[in-house]
Amino acid sequence: PFRHLPAMGLARAFVKGDGPVIREPIRRTHDVDMLAVPPAAETLSSTIEAVRIVARELEPRGLPLIGFAGAPFTLASYALEGGTSRSFTRTKAFMYAEPAAWKRLMTKLVTFQVDYLRAQAAAGAQVLQLFDSWAGLALGREEYRELVLPYNQRLFGALSSLDLPVINFSTGTSAYIDLVAESCGTALGVDWRLPIDEYRRRLGDTRPLQGNLDPALLLAPWPEVRHRTDLLLRRAAGIGPHVFNLGHGVLPETEPETVRRLVDFVHEWGEQRHGE
Repeated sequence: PFRHLPAMGLARAFVKGDGPVIREPIRRTHDVDMLAVPPAAETLSSTIEAVRIVARELEPRGLPLIGFAGAPFTLASYALEGGTSRSFTRTKAFMYAEPAAWKRLMTKLVTFQVDYLRAQAAAGAQVLQLFDSWAGLALGREEYRELVLPYNQRLFGALSSLDLPVINFSTGTSAYIDLVAESCGTALGVDWRLPIDEYRRRLGDTRPLQGNLDPALLLAPWPEVRHRTDLLLRRAAGIGPHVFNLGHGVLPETEPETVRRLVDFVHEWGEQRHGE
């Protein structure tokens, strides 16, 4: 997100101990109107070229490249808070107090992200993934339905003509995962807050589910990681299509060796199951 927003005119800075922040976050409706929606090929050309290079390297090995982008609400919260937040106070205050400006902001973010994802697809990405990291932590069911869902639906609808798989990932949304599913997406990425089979029961459809191991588990001793991963894989085995993954990103303190062992274990588990 901190790469996307500067492309729209929000200056970025790096603060020791905090990481990247938006130097002048949105504070007024005028700030929304000043946001640009430039072509991604112009403002994010280095990222698009990196996608092209990596896709070219992976193609002979038969490995697809996943392109990704932040969802509109997640980007809006960064733009309004200036960085990460626990309460999302500024975001929600703006959302409630300035509904017309909120609509303009979300519409601009949808337009920009659609163009960015299309550019990644043109550069060779064979799968696309949209990350909504903050909506589930900030909003209740009705707020999500009214103020987020329509924009996610618009975004996924605009990508449908690409004829590529698109993963709809969110976290903290287990209370209204059915609404998240209404956004569309070829597959749904889910977090660890519900067992994978409970997610399937609530959704009741046949789309692939992606997830849902707790990233914090990778900080535990390997026997515990292996045990809980095995439980997840067994739960997922009988519920329809499933792509194993974490329920969110890898934590910074995670040992790379643990990640390697986890990947190997999942591959071995799958090979044994298919060999039975």
